[in-house]
Amino acid sequence: MTNRAPHPQPIAPKLTGLAYVPRWIGGTACYMAFGLGGLLSSLTILPILRFWPGTTQQRIQRVQRAVHIMFKGFVRMMTWVGLINVSVDDLSRLSNAKGMIVTANHPTLVDVVVLISLMPNAGCIVKQGLWRNPFLRGVVSCAGYIPNRGAELLLKDCKAVLDRGTNLIIFPEGTRTVIGEKINDFARGAANITLRTQSDLLPVFLKTNTVGFSKQQKWYQLPRRTIGMHVEIGETQHHLRYDAEAGGDAKMARKLTRDLENYYKQQLDRYL
Repeated sequence: MTNRAPHPQPIAPKLTGLAYVPRWIGGTACYMAFGLGGLLSSLTILPILRFWPGTTQQRIQRVQRAVHIMFKGFVRMMTWVGLINVSVDDLSRLSNAKGMIVTANHPTLVDVVVLISLMPNAGCIVKQGLWRNPFLRGVVSCAGYIPNRGAELLLKDCKAVLDRGTNLIIFPEGTRTVIGEKINDFARGAANITLRTQSDLLPVFLKTNTVGFSKQQKWYQLPRRTIGMHVEIGETQHHLRYDAEAGGDAKMARKLTRDLENYYKQQLDRYL
């Protein structure tokens, strides 16, 4: 695995006192825009795109591209109010990827929004609770996202999504990174899906220069420093490399998970 040179962003000044008030108001407006935007799009544009004439694949692709455009606009809104500043290495490798499992570390609440804003054909596995959320259930259902249900049904859904050329975003940590840690321990879900669906895996490193939108913080504790997030694309991990090695699926999944976790630790250690 080739080492890449880190690209740290300068750390922004910390806002205190009255200087923080516009940031907090702007951040709260972003939350409201995201929720209301999800609800309104679920009731208007997304159903139209979903039921417009065409094949099932064409309909899903239209919705995914619409979500990509909306998320791109949302990232621009967060940038404008000073919450985040995203830079990307080799964007074409993400925007041109097809039918790949895209793994990423998970430092912030907005990671999946950032990734989908960079990828016009991305899907993801979502919690069952989101399918009951009135603000988001229309988005996740129209875009063909996968509900997190039983293992066999999940694998079948993932295979169908990958076979039609959609990229599948997975966070191997399972939840946002604990403050003070580079990454949480990886679960074997991403490796199992990679091997069982015989898909290649594209690692993405989300390198942040300050803490914000973490799981240990409340929603209203908006970043006092602009989060500099550098998106770096790693080397493709080919499933054939692991298929060719001796051992069953469980053994190979453990090995791929271990290799992937060490790769992330290596790359993130070089950044901070």
